[in-house]
Amino acid sequence: SGQGFRISGVHRVPNTDLTQERIAVATDYFRKIDSGDPTILDILTDDVVTYFPKFGVGYGKAEFMEVAKGLLGSLQRIEHDFDRMTFHVAGDHVIVEGFEGGAMADGTAWPVEGLSEGRFANVFEFDGALIKRVFIYVDPDFASANDAGFLWGRNVRLTR
Repeated sequence: SGQGFRISGVHRVPNTDLTQERIAVATDYFRKIDSGDPTILDILTDDVVTYFPKFGVGYGKAEFMEVAKGLLGSLQRIEHDFDRMTFHVAGDHVIVEGFEGGAMADGTAWPVEGLSEGRFANVFEFDGALIKRVFIYVDPDFASANDAGFLWGRNVRLTR
């Protein structure tokens, strides 16, 4: 049909009811993460597969919650910038690129100005309107404290 709609004013995707529903579910996922809402489990399949750096791959809702508890336990807060999210849709996948920030458990704010931007990408795979796979690609050094991780020095090239 060639028709589409704009997502966050950035990227055009096919305009189907299922596509709209999946984008809404992915958006709801980030809202639930930001608020620590345990009803996040309601938008996941029972056999959801989760990947997070330094955790690896988890299988099922219990291991998803291990990832969430580990992440949220290291933070005072996390906030996703919904206005700067870009959604890419391909078949049963919704890929979300965006920016996030917050504060570590000790109060250190992130991203760190001049060193990071809080970029992330999540790859969601859906079964109907439920998330059956979520692979999270992010630098888990939110506060940019790992000096050894700055392979090119602390002169980081940020978005212009």
